[in-house]
Amino acid sequence: MVKKVLKFGGTSVGSIDRIKHVAEIIKKERQNENKIIVIVSAMSGKTNELLKMSTDISKEFNNRELDVLLSSGEQVTCALLTGALINLKLKARSWLNWQIPILTEGDHTNARIINTNVDRINEYLKNGVAVIPGFQGISKNGDITTIGRGGSDATAVAFAKLFNADTCEIYTDVDGIYSTDPNKIPVAKKIDKISYDEMLELSSLGAKVMQSSAVQTAMMYNVPLEVKSTFTDRKGTKIFDQSNIDYKKSVTGVAYSKDDAKITLIGVEDKPGIAANIFEPLNKAQINVDMVIQNISLDSKTTDVTFTIKRGDFIKTKKILNENNLIEYKKISHNNKVSKVSIVGAGMVSTPGVTYRMFRALADEKINILAISTSEIKLSVIINEENTLNAVKKLHTIFELD
Repeated sequence: MVKKVLKFGGTSVGSIDRIKHVAEIIKKERQNENKIIVIVSAMSGKTNELLKMSTDISKEFNNRELDVLLSSGEQVTCALLTGALINLKLKARSWLNWQIPILTEGDHTNARIINTNVDRINEYLKNGVAVIPGFQGISKNGDITTIGRGGSDATAVAFAKLFNADTCEIYTDVDGIYSTDPNKIPVAKKIDKISYDEMLELSSLGAKVMQSSAVQTAMMYNVPLEVKSTFTDRKGTKIFDQSNIDYKKSVTGVAYSKDDAKITLIGVEDKPGIAANIFEPLNKAQINVDMVIQNISLDSKTTDVTFTIKRGDFIKTKKILNENNLIEYKKISHNNKVSKVSIVGAGMVSTPGVTYRMFRALADEKINILAISTSEIKLSVIINEENTLNAVKKLHTIFELD
């Protein structure tokens, strides 16, 4: 008997018919005598609908109440799917976050799961299916908390770890991880297996199949993952540890995000502590800074500091910089219509010429590079947003991923 965590995303449970289809998948797993914990997302579009309701009330809706509101989406799916399982003559029960409980720490809307009570659910799994709402938990103060958009993935991986599951299967509307977005690039190909490291880079760089924090947790605790389709029987993509890295391939995939903004502080005084003075207020405001580039002037007295942030933080970031009395600069340059395009591959570290080939490919398409960031297995560039798909298509072809 195998213990499995099955996670179903919003598109998988996006309608009553789809929820009934998911119930049939779970029934087959039970017929194979597997112990099943099911993690569900809100029905497709429901979280955005609830968010709009909150902004209709107030542009600064209270975060505690926002968590109460947004967590209701997963609870609806939880009840509907459990009802569908019972209708198929299966023993099933929904467990809300406070009933288990799922313990979290951290701020509202951005908490993380730290523990859960396993005894009651483990006992129930002997004969029944446990259905759990993803994306949420409860704080030490008894408040409902949520763990960020896409947090149902994190819930699934956390439960796979805490319950010592044999595998964690992520069901979605695509049949695995692709070399790039197959909805935009039809020649993208499915990847049969990928390392945690490569998947973490792809998910953090814009690939939306899995939440990056979930991949990171799986990597830390060696939780076997598989991404597969709810709607086909094709094999999915397995995500393993570093021993499964294919060093023969220089590039595994091309990722992109179109929600970035670039800010440059020109003529900043070059002295110890200035970078900390720039970024500390942004950290306190929970603004995530991505790329950082510093250019020293010829006189070595001033420097230009360029960094990127998410587009949604653009206005808040400018306001914080303008009110920061600890830094002096000549002017601010900014562009909130940029995108980040990245190539990822374990073989990059041992393959010469990858950087040149990427830059040459973009130059041939007359695409200007605004910023560059590298690691051992990734190379990212910031470009004007209008050139995104052209850049992705070119790189996908150049690195023989079509």
